[in-house]
Amino acid sequence: MPETKLNDKYALSAHGKNKRKYVSGKARNKMSIRAIRGATTASENTREAVFEATIEMVKEMIDANGIKTSDMVDFIFTVTPDLTAVFPAAAVRKMGITDVPLLDMAAPDIDGALKMCIRVMLHINTDLENKDLNHVYSRGAKSLRPDLIKTKKISVAIDGPAGAGKSSVAKQVAKDMGYVYIDTGAMYRAVAVWAIENGIDVKNDTQKLISSLNEIKIDVSYDENVQRMHLNGKDVTERIRENDASMGASAVATIPEVRVYLVDMQRRMGEKGGVIMDGRDIGTAVLPDAELKIYLTASVEERAMRRYKEYIEKGIECDYEKLKADVISRDANDMNRKASPLRQAEDAILLDTTDKTFIEAVDTIKDWIKNTEAKN
Repeated sequence: MPETKLNDKYALSAHGKNKRKYVSGKARNKMSIRAIRGATTASENTREAVFEATIEMVKEMIDANGIKTSDMVDFIFTVTPDLTAVFPAAAVRKMGITDVPLLDMAAPDIDGALKMCIRVMLHINTDLENKDLNHVYSRGAKSLRPDLIKTKKISVAIDGPAGAGKSSVAKQVAKDMGYVYIDTGAMYRAVAVWAIENGIDVKNDTQKLISSLNEIKIDVSYDENVQRMHLNGKDVTERIRENDASMGASAVATIPEVRVYLVDMQRRMGEKGGVIMDGRDIGTAVLPDAELKIYLTASVEERAMRRYKEYIEKGIECDYEKLKADVISRDANDMNRKASPLRQAEDAILLDTTDKTFIEAVDTIKDWIKNTEAKN
């Protein structure tokens, strides 16, 4: 019999009870299993410091490569001998990743080696080629493999009026460039849907909505890098795109307490970079320090026609003139509200898509991102 190597035959795990089926080397090639490398350093030899550094590194690896838990094959960690407080693999369990095999190993004590260093190799099942993988070397470990460190991803803020195509353009740009797309408008729409389904008139019964905010739980998940919105455990991704949710979102967004509730959530999502976030006040309020700010707009007529075609394609009955009136009304609401009114940030680039195709708008923003990344 040919010799069988231990690490080829078994998926070893030092943590968890889940077993993985044996996968031959030939089958692995067909499954396109790739390895993503990561390394970081802990500030001190404590459980808290090791967990903080490990979670930060793993999250960045996941976000940078659009990884789902179901894509993960295993994690293999190595740590330098001066880190003894806790296994870094335990931090992965703390993140809620419970079904993926983990292995911790001690690195040899080599003179001159980086101190308190945590390295990881994450195997994933993916269609990406090796050249397209984003390896993560953070903190003091950046010096280990400068050849694998790609250009730092930035935060991109896209503002503009309703119906300008912000969401569809931002989603495509994010997909093409490996960024995470965050649709903040969807969060306001989710609050509006909750109000509608609970019989709350947000224009005339604002206080009732404010007092009920603690009953509203909004979660964001990603399926193939596409954002899905969950309202109190229910997927409302399609529901929030209906016209009553759109109009309700405009009214909800004028309530300062609602904005504070959602802006804090949005800011935490965008603070580490590598995100494209669109809304009404991203560049002016949510991410005022974003490296790239864009104000994307189109004429009223063009925006109404786009929305009309969208509804017709979905089989939703609608009237163009009414949609046009809704666009005008929403513009007035958004631009004249007291809390963070819609306006172009002083350092934002104007992109008018009235006479641009979808692809032209996408390519324009991709070029701006690449140029900004190169400067950062």
